[in-house]
Amino acid sequence: MSSQIEPDDERVEVADGLQLRVLRWAPADGSRDNAGTGHAAGTGDAAGAGDDAGAQAAPFLLVHGLASNARLWDGVARRLAAAGRTAVAVDLRGHGQSDKPDGGYDFATVSGDLRGLIAALGPGFDRPVLVGQSWGGSVVLDFAVRNPDLTRGIVLVDGGLTDLRDAFPTWEICWDRLAPPPLVGLPLSSVEGYFRANHADWPEEGFEGSLSNFEIRPDRTIVPWLSREHHKAILEAMWGQRIAALWRSLRVPALVVPVDGGETDWTAAKRAGAEAAQATAAATSVPVRVQWFKGDHDIHAQHPAEVAEAILTAERDGLFSSAGAGTPAAADAAP
Repeated sequence: MSSQIEPDDERVEVADGLQLRVLRWAPADGSRDNAGTGHAAGTGDAAGAGDDAGAQAAPFLLVHGLASNARLWDGVARRLAAAGRTAVAVDLRGHGQSDKPDGGYDFATVSGDLRGLIAALGPGFDRPVLVGQSWGGSVVLDFAVRNPDLTRGIVLVDGGLTDLRDAFPTWEICWDRLAPPPLVGLPLSSVEGYFRANHADWPEEGFEGSLSNFEIRPDRTIVPWLSREHHKAILEAMWGQRIAALWRSLRVPALVVPVDGGETDWTAAKRAGAEAAQATAAATSVPVRVQWFKGDHDIHAQHPAEVAEAILTAERDGLFSSAGAGTPAAADAAP
């Protein structure tokens, strides 16, 4: 991996004074004007062989999950940049170093934030492929249904396949089961120890990205960037979302990257969701590819090279091009 490739760290105004923090990764050749003109650096990674992108290569907008942040995409973004692509990772409202307004944590508003971001990033960022993980997957699925003209495709990384309401029949039960643990004031050393013990096979940048979920106070204790109130608002919006209805309305290609993490019930639900999504896409002539991984929910942080390669392979195969529309791709086997 080309460790010298680093992003520009920016704040971008997207709506009514709201600013979002973005990390903008330029293609390895330094070009910021055309995502398709970059050439792969000699990185040695499988994802580095990207000089076959062609003039129509799309930029990528990387969207994190609930209570997460843009830095968890570092490993994937770095490899996309090394392969000659432009990649932008964003801290969504309430998260990371973005603004934290009192409201606006529903899907319509968050999709509006992304619409404003794409416009603000300029003509070189026309019709990106949106890549979302977990809640971020649900966000980009919602965005693509609302704004099919603004994206040439989506990638759903362990998200966008299941309804919370199927597992939790009432919102009260959902919140009781999924409310975040009390983390405010925990020693940073305890959080570091937890991540090291539970994610021993993660690369260092994934570990560092996870720590970026928190503000580190002068006394070396932590506070989650996402407040408990905003976490609750997002979770309630997720509980109210209807994934099947979104898939029926989707009109852009999709790469689905679910993860078998060894949780029998959840993995079974994701398999059922993936099969339902493929059946719906076949009926509406929307190209869909499913590629299973085995590992952690944050697979993009655990195995960034493999996730980046899955995305780049789908792009090279024409999944996100208009020429590829009409024939849904078959599911790939889990590695």
